[in-house]
Amino acid sequence: MLGVDVGGVLTSRAADDQDTSFFSSQPMLTPAVAGAFDALTTLAAGPFAGRIHIVSKCGPKIAALTREWLGHHEFFERTGIPSANLHFVRRRPEKAPVCARLGITHFIDDRLDVLVHMTTVPHRYLFLGDAPERTASEPVPPWAVPATSWTDLAVLLAAGRDH
Repeated sequence: MLGVDVGGVLTSRAADDQDTSFFSSQPMLTPAVAGAFDALTTLAAGPFAGRIHIVSKCGPKIAALTREWLGHHEFFERTGIPSANLHFVRRRPEKAPVCARLGITHFIDDRLDVLVHMTTVPHRYLFLGDAPERTASEPVPPWAVPATSWTDLAVLLAAGRDH
């Protein structure tokens, strides 16, 4: 069972480095992270078929924009991930109980302060995206696997033996 964050993992971050953020005046123009849709399409048709959930921390306004963005970009149609597999929480630590309830075994987030709470998730991936320099200032703990691209993530996830 695979869990995936939105801001900084599916959608590119705005310069302010907040949680799920959309470029202010035209949020639907916020780009997807390179390779995200293709990798998730492959994973949804293969080792994680029917077992991918999107788990995002945000308030009601950003949740509505996230739903709109996913619809605008035909995320669910293109990836094969059911729209019912979209979950929102209000605080970062609340992702952990959602993942425990869903039986998530693999989770991708761009924040260590989220991954640290996911003690029931055996495979935690720190997505560095366009910011691989973050590892220099913030060491990656042994329980997290760093990945700099969706190409890397797809290889790591497809190679796993315990999906």
